[in-house]
Amino acid sequence: MEEKIKILIVEDEMIIAANISLQLTHLGYEVIGIIPRAEEVLPLIRQQQPDILLLDINLKGDLDGIDLAHLIQHEYKIPVIFLTANSDETHFNRAKAVNPYAFISKPFKKLDLQRAIELTILRIEEENTKKENGVSEENFVLSDAIFVRSHDKMVKVNIQDILYIEAERNYCKIHCKDKEHLLVATLKDLEEKLLVNNLMRIHRSFIVNLFHIDEIANSHVVIAKKAIPISADLKKQLLQHIQKI
Repeated sequence: MEEKIKILIVEDEMIIAANISLQLTHLGYEVIGIIPRAEEVLPLIRQQQPDILLLDINLKGDLDGIDLAHLIQHEYKIPVIFLTANSDETHFNRAKAVNPYAFISKPFKKLDLQRAIELTILRIEEENTKKENGVSEENFVLSDAIFVRSHDKMVKVNIQDILYIEAERNYCKIHCKDKEHLLVATLKDLEEKLLVNNLMRIHRSFIVNLFHIDEIANSHVVIAKKAIPISADLKKQLLQHIQKI
């Protein structure tokens, strides 16, 4: 029987915390506790270390969630997902300094929570694989394919099957004809590694497969009925590139 992922919730609004706990339980995770104050977290972690820490930034008391994350990282390497109702630049920059695995903005939907947890687990698996194998992610990028982690195995995705690649914070979503794959990498990293003639970045959030473009409009291209934005300064490069191939 596969061991459940253990999650600790640190949230001082108990109605929200109870709702999160219920949703996580329904998704098959184990909630090892709900703690409202930062000062109570480290003693519990020393007794039972969670796999993931779901941490509200705006905790009441002397320490907020960001202060607590700094303290925890001095002793433990526990992935942190921040919950926040305050998305201003100051809080965001402070939070970035502790390298959280994800942000969830309040109010959020069950799907937001589910995706944040799944992507955190995916990133943990990627990091563990690198440690075990002593290899970097470059070893999984070939000239005609890329290997993407799916649970406990690596799945080969042929470049010709990729429609487009979409950036979403610290990961990328690879869209193929019949399936989507999540990859823990930035779009910039993929752009540098996937040196393939028919793949081109046309927007800060999108790389497209030129062979699958159905339409080119003033502000977007269409691939498989999906309108993908194109930056004005990259449209000219796209047209020149298409003429070459």
